[in-house]
Amino acid sequence: MITKGFLCKQIIIPMSSNNAERVMAWSNVHVININRFLKGIKLEVVVDFIRSDNKGIIITTNQVVVISDLNIVKEYMKNLNDVDSSNIMSPRLPQSKSYLKILGILYFVENTNIFLTSDIIERIIETSYIFNNIVLAFWPYVIKISPKSDIVVI
Repeated sequence: MITKGFLCKQIIIPMSSNNAERVMAWSNVHVININRFLKGIKLEVVVDFIRSDNKGIIITTNQVVVISDLNIVKEYMKNLNDVDSSNIMSPRLPQSKSYLKILGILYFVENTNIFLTSDIIERIIETSYIFNNIVLAFWPYVIKISPKSDIVVI
């Protein structure tokens, strides 16, 4: 059983609803233009799409962004002609923490006496399509539920 959060690959730009509507009206053009600017700096980060919510717009990317990417998006948004730039706040990353918790895994590798280690878990994550584009922020920990149990939590 996998309980998951996910690494947020989003940029939140708080703005008024009028500005958000104007941005959303031309969202496909903005995606193309932001990608052009990002490509000039870093080839790996690409904007997938833009959506709006009640606090502004959310830009979803293919990778977790860094501060320089936020600055590029901020400059792009502030230079839009049909948007009130004084009403656009600085872009930020979501404040939630991401996690991946795997439950119910056997402590010993099947048909062996080898117990599960973090190295084995890392290799499984790297080779499994389920975990594509996931970057581990910390080393995985393998914790046996109890001394008599054959189940672990990762």
